[in-house]
This record gives sequence, structure tokens and C-alpha cells, in this order.
Amino acid sequence: METTLLTNKENLIENNVSHELDSLFKPKAIAIIGASSKELSIGNVIIKNLVHYGFTGKIYPINPKEPEIRGIKAYPTIFDVPDDIDLAHVIIPSKFVPQIIEDCGKKGIKSVIINSAGFSEMGEEGMALQNAFLANAKKYGVRIFGPNCQGIINCDPEYNAYCDFTFTFPKPGSISIAALSGGVGAFIMQSLFDLNVGMRMYASNGNACDISLPEVVNYYGEDEGTKAIILYTEGFHNPKEFMDVAKIVSKKKPILAMKAGRTEEGAKAAASHTGSLAGVDIATELIFEKTGILSFNNEEEMCQAAMAFSTQPIPKGNRVGIITNTGGPAVIATDELVSAGMQIPALSERAKNILKETMLPEATIGNPIDVVATGGGKHFRSALDVLMEEETIDSIYINFVTAPFTDTDDVARNIVEVNQLKRKPIICNFMTNMSLERFQVTSKILQDGGVPCYGFPTTAAKALGVLYKYHVLQSRNIGEPTQFGDVNKVSTENILLNAKKENKEFLNSSQVYNILSNYKIPIADYRIVNNINDAISAAEAIGFPIVLKAESESLVHKSDAGGVVVNIKNAKELSESIEKMEKKFAVDDLQFLIQKFLPGGRELIAGVSIKKDLGHLILFGLGGIYVEVLKDVVFKIAQVTELEATEMLTSIKGFKLLDGIRGQDGVDKQSIVNIIQRISQLVTDFPEIQEMDLNPIIGFKDKVIAVDARIKI
Repeated sequence: METTLLTNKENLIENNVSHELDSLFKPKAIAIIGASSKELSIGNVIIKNLVHYGFTGKIYPINPKEPEIRGIKAYPTIFDVPDDIDLAHVIIPSKFVPQIIEDCGKKGIKSVIINSAGFSEMGEEGMALQNAFLANAKKYGVRIFGPNCQGIINCDPEYNAYCDFTFTFPKPGSISIAALSGGVGAFIMQSLFDLNVGMRMYASNGNACDISLPEVVNYYGEDEGTKAIILYTEGFHNPKEFMDVAKIVSKKKPILAMKAGRTEEGAKAAASHTGSLAGVDIATELIFEKTGILSFNNEEEMCQAAMAFSTQPIPKGNRVGIITNTGGPAVIATDELVSAGMQIPALSERAKNILKETMLPEATIGNPIDVVATGGGKHFRSALDVLMEEETIDSIYINFVTAPFTDTDDVARNIVEVNQLKRKPIICNFMTNMSLERFQVTSKILQDGGVPCYGFPTTAAKALGVLYKYHVLQSRNIGEPTQFGDVNKVSTENILLNAKKENKEFLNSSQVYNILSNYKIPIADYRIVNNINDAISAAEAIGFPIVLKAESESLVHKSDAGGVVVNIKNAKELSESIEKMEKKFAVDDLQFLIQKFLPGGRELIAGVSIKKDLGHLILFGLGGIYVEVLKDVVFKIAQVTELEATEMLTSIKGFKLLDGIRGQDGVDKQSIVNIIQRISQLVTDFPEIQEMDLNPIIGFKDKVIAVDARIKI
């Protein structure tokens, strides 16, 4: 049933959205509403760009006062245009836009790019105008791109649709860009251009009031000419929509994404920019991880990696063969490759024997293969052929310095010939003096041959590392969430219903511990009592030493308020502690929780918080008082599978503490994995749980037990 639903959803996303957006990305006729004869106006620049880039369709400037613009006949209104129109640019004052969208609908125009600003980003008045034109668009089935946006570009020579007012004119390629910020999008486009990397499509949709970033990403995913997608965002208006799309698209082709606003100050700047987002958005990184997206913190590295994806196959493993004609850069590259999780395996005896026959006497036969500076095209070719045949090599890294005493063009031609076989990815660290015309020719041979070349060994190695990371993401099967059949949902539902009737925000300890018991989350033995005599009886039944906790609706953080005493060894200590609490907390509902004291274990934390439109985030890390100091915690989006829960354990910085160090016992990691999954199921079953803390959880080598918890609904 689940598979059927997913298939139906995929079909719905792929077919409906793809066809709807054809009028946007593949127009045969474009109207420019607000076309202008003023040289530097947007309404003039867009026409100029369409003409300059060689748009293959028809252009219809709309201007009631001008007979022609840039030598193209203009029309007073779109109704005066004799032909059908697929796409319209709107560059007019915001107050006139609702009527223009009505006119576009009547004309049968299916997509409109609103370059004009003055809508939701400007407050209530602007929002009213935006709602008005959206209502008109919906009435006629018009899709809106924007407003307050740049537009789109399709570099496919069949269209050459430069529906944008930017200034970079990319060559056709296979990288498509979707950017929330037009400034960043234009910068990324220029960066790819400077790297001599072609582009497929580009979109920057501004306010995104209708056509969303996920729809654009899905369209790229369906486009056969797109090999990789670059995404820049400052957050998501609808995280769930994005996740549904990204899960599907990232399985087909790599999505390289960068999220700005990772710091509090950056998040505030992003909120100011988009007018809709606020707060430090850890959830976006978790979305990237959950959906198999390659996440970047550096826009330059993202563009460098895109260059590799544009021409190279994905490696089938992490084993790299290195060819170099200079020693030092190979050492630098090796460090970076190993840091990226890659290996430099030894060559087979067969490979070594071949290389002994084909290499210069000074060459180093191994991995790296050092063909030395005097090595020529035939030496590089032999090394490449050997590595292509080695079953233990998945990708090839080349350090190529243009020595003045070798035929560098011949070396480049041999690299290109092997690269064009597309058997294994090849990445080149090309070290040269580009001011010399001779080496410019060598560089052009490599670039025209689709060999990604980088100026630094670290940069080249990072790019290859990202190719491998995508292989890991593609190969990673997180599995399905475990559905525990031994939970008591009915009892939990009743507890929560009663808490709602009592208008509780935080559940009391009895309610919390009963819910944990219902979901088989182990808790330390406890009793809740009203007076000293009952407390002593409870402590004797549980067995000293015990922990005493004050219980009241008004006490949430009991430790901070002095409402917790640990390691009480006898009845006298217990009586004295209760008397102090009775004096300290003058509340009518004061009770006492008596709980078994469990010394010697490792303090851990697990918990839950909720994100609007996304759901619950599950937390795990080192607990107790250290959670506030060290903040050694990780998050995952619910539901969490067994693999993801295991990854949470290995992702914290203090992971080795869980194994035990310096004679200390480790902890029962499988029990922690079990608790994380049960918490995930609990909050999925009952989404009204807003927050949940199990802190601390005490981990021992043979068991893991929660000793304090709170739940907010």
C-alpha cells in the first residue's frame, strides 16, 4: 500500500508539474508587458537579452505608446497580439498587476513572470495586491513565477530563452540552478561561467507566491538534459513539500545545496531578506540529510563540485588511483582524499609489471603513480589504462604540472581520450601558467574534452570527495521505521486527553512515566507520595540510596529550583530533605517523587522538539548538566529508522565515551537505539507532544534507564 501511494504521488508530481511548467521554461512566444525604449530599464534589458541570446521564438513588446522597441514591433495591449502567447513578463507598477493577470488569463497565457516588486515583501497593502492577482491567476489557470524576481533561463539551443535581466550568457551545459536569492543565483551562474561550465536552466523566483522552489527542482529532476542541480535557499515556506520532491529527485541526480542563515545573525538577515523566515534553521540541514542532498557551507566549493558532476560518472566506491608528475601535490591530495573517506589502495602485481615496462626508469611504480616531470603523453596514457583496468580502483585523480620540456598538449589529448570513455571519474589538478599561450592551448584541450580541472590539489580532491559522497548517499538505504507492537496507545491517548481537559501544558511526573512505560521506555523504579511516612516506606521498598524530587505543577526545572536531592542513603536523610522542601516550596499541590539512585553510569539525553510544517526533531547526545555546556547533541527528523538512530550515536563528538575509555565501562548502545526509535514512534503516534526531554538517561554496559523526563503538549 505504501509503495502504491508513493508511486501515485511521484506520478502526480512528475506529470502535472512538469507539463505545467513547460510554458515557463520552454516558451515559443513571449510578451513583455511593460516593455520600454529606455536603455537601462528592466523592460528593455529583457528584450535585449532575449535577442542577444538568440531566443528561437517570437517576442511581443507590450507598450501603448511605442510603435517598436529594439527594432521589434510593439503592441498596445496583449489582446492586440495576433498570435498565441505562452509566457508573459510583467514589469509594471504593482497596483496594475491584478488587472494584467486577469488580461493574461483571458488571452490564454499559461505562465507569467512578475519582475515587479511591491507585494508581500512590502506589508499589508502589498499582500492585498498579491492576493488579488493570485485570485485572478487561479481563476484562469495561470501559473505565477515571482513576484519581485529575476526570471528564468533555458540554455537549450532549441529555445535559448533568456527570460531574465542578468548579464551572464552561459554556454549550454547540464547544470541547472534554482536560487531563492537572485543575487546569489546570478553569482553562481557567473562562477560556473568563469569555470567554463555550461548551464542547462536557471530560476530565481523571488517571493515564490505560486510556483515554488520544490516545483522547480522537480522540473529539473524530470529534465533529461539536467545532470545535476544547484540549489540556494534561506529556508522553506513548505518544508514538507520540499522533502516529498527532494526524496524523489535526489535519487535520479545529485542536488548540491547551500543554506544561508546558519548563525543567529545570518538567520535574522535571511528573515529580513525573505520577509517570512526567522530563527536559526537547523531543520534545513536535517532536510538535506534526510532527502539525500549534498550540503555545502561554501558557495565556491559547491560550484567546483558542480563542475565535476557536469562531465563525470559517479564512482562505484571510495578507492582512488593517483597519477602525478610532481610529488608534493600528491601528498596534499592524499590527505584531503583520506579525510573525505576515500582510500588509496596498492596496485596489483599485474599493474606494476605493466608500468615497469611502460614508465620511465625514474618513475615511481605504486599508488600514487609518479610518472615524473619528464613523463609525456604515452606515460600518462599507460598509467590511465592500467588504473582503468584495476578492479580495486573506482576513480582517478591526476596532478598535471605543465613542465616546459614536455609536450603538454599530447598529455592533455591522452587524458581526454580516456576521459571520454566515461568508465571511471577523472579529476585533474592542472598546475600551469595561464599567461603563456602554449599552456592556454593545453588547458583548452582538457576543458573541451570534459576533464574537470582545478588549480589546487585540495580543491580537486574535495571535488572528487563530493562525487564519492553522492555515491554513498545513493547507496545508503536507511530502511523503514520500526513499528513496535508492544506499545499501549490506548492508555497513552487517555492520559493525553485527560491532560488536555485539565488545560495542562506540562504533564506531571506520573503522567510522563506512565506514557514512557506504555512505550516500553525503561525508567528507574519510583513512587509518588504525599508525606514523610509514605516517602520512607517507598524508599525502603525501592531500596536506598534514592533520589528525592519535589513534585508540583509549578515546578518544571526542579534541579534549578533546588527541588532535587540525590544519593539519600537512609530514612533520616530523607526526612530532613523533605522537611527542607516543604519549607522551600509553599505550594498546595506539593508531592514527592522517590526514585532509585543509579550512580556510575554515563549521563545521556534524548528528546523531541517540533518544527512548524516539518514535524518532530529527535535529539540525542551527552546529558545531565553537560548538555548545556558541551552541547554535544545531534538531531534527526522523525520518523527515525534503526540505521538513523545508530548514526545518531556515532555522530556525537563524545561517541568514544559510549564504548568506554581508560577502564570505564561502555554503555548498551543497542538499548539507546531502541529508546530513540520508541520516542520517534511515540511522537509520531501523538503529534500533540510538542517537546520531550529524557535527561538524564543513565547508560550502563548492560542497560539504559531514564531517570528524569518531561513532556510538553
